[in-house]
Amino acid sequence: MNYLAHLHLGGQEPQQLLGSLYGDFVKGTFLGNFSARTAEAIRLHRRIDVFTDSHPLVRRALGRFPVARRRYAGIALDMFFDHCLARDWELYADLPLDVFSQKVYRLLKDEPALPERLAQVAPLIISEDWLGAYRDFSMIGHGLEVIALRLSQPEGLLGAYEELTGLYEPLSADFLEFYPLLWQYAQPGSELGKTSPIPIANV
Repeated sequence: MNYLAHLHLGGQEPQQLLGSLYGDFVKGTFLGNFSARTAEAIRLHRRIDVFTDSHPLVRRALGRFPVARRRYAGIALDMFFDHCLARDWELYADLPLDVFSQKVYRLLKDEPALPERLAQVAPLIISEDWLGAYRDFSMIGHGLEVIALRLSQPEGLLGAYEELTGLYEPLSADFLEFYPLLWQYAQPGSELGKTSPIPIANV
């Protein structure tokens, strides 16, 4: 899962939203550095990543990519699943995506002590509207190009966007099947399958 999904799943209080983002920018021990709410959101971010990476439905989705792509397919799938969430946002959230995005951007602007790496990228997240941009599938291609430049083997992502294009329908179906399970898993104090699922499209 990428930024948008973590923000949607991690709780909607300001400190929870920040912690949901911090999970990608904070490594190792952190408990003494953040509020209880933020620290718990970071823990949830990590649990969501473990649940996602190990889930059979996600493994099935990854298996749709060519074998040569498998090492980097997770990067492409994370971005594609955020595209699916943004595309179908009204199925999963009451607050419009543009309103939700602006709420997050205001938090980033107003927070004086962002983790260093997030502080560096936050201006781009805001100015380029990364959360809203997920709705545009072509932006996934741009994002993959940017990520490829940071890799020691950038060719590992070359052609990934074209593969996503060809796999658009089956991967969308994988998302529709998996995301309600992930939402259930992320609910406070609940166990998977013991809470009411979020509304999903009839498929």
